[in-house]
Amino acid sequence: MEKVNLPPIPAKRYFTIGEVSDLCGVKPHVLRYWEQEFTQLRPVKRRGNRRYYQHHEVLLIRRIRELLYEQGFTINGARNRLDADGVRGAPGGGESGPPIPQESHGQSINVGQLQADLMAVIDLLRR
Repeated sequence: MEKVNLPPIPAKRYFTIGEVSDLCGVKPHVLRYWEQEFTQLRPVKRRGNRRYYQHHEVLLIRRIRELLYEQGFTINGARNRLDADGVRGAPGGGESGPPIPQESHGQSINVGQLQADLMAVIDLLRR
């Protein structure tokens, strides 16, 4: 599926499920289903179990939508990608710790050797 231009997110504290549906191009019943599948998605529930989404949750829903509809991920694949990206339920985008450098500065990493070395260290620690 091709990339869809979504409307800008207004500067509001809370959004209803209908507003989020319009902002993200996803029907309300899909949003409710995603709440069950993605633990990072936890809207505030008030009066009569009404859902109120915050700005970071709208961004998360857009990211989930992109993974599922535009990049073709399965629910499990999208969940794993969000976990790998460090997306959590807390506001602030889920960044935990320092950023991972994207450059290797000319060094190549042999993942198999690294894994073997780590396993050797674990074996030593168990003794």
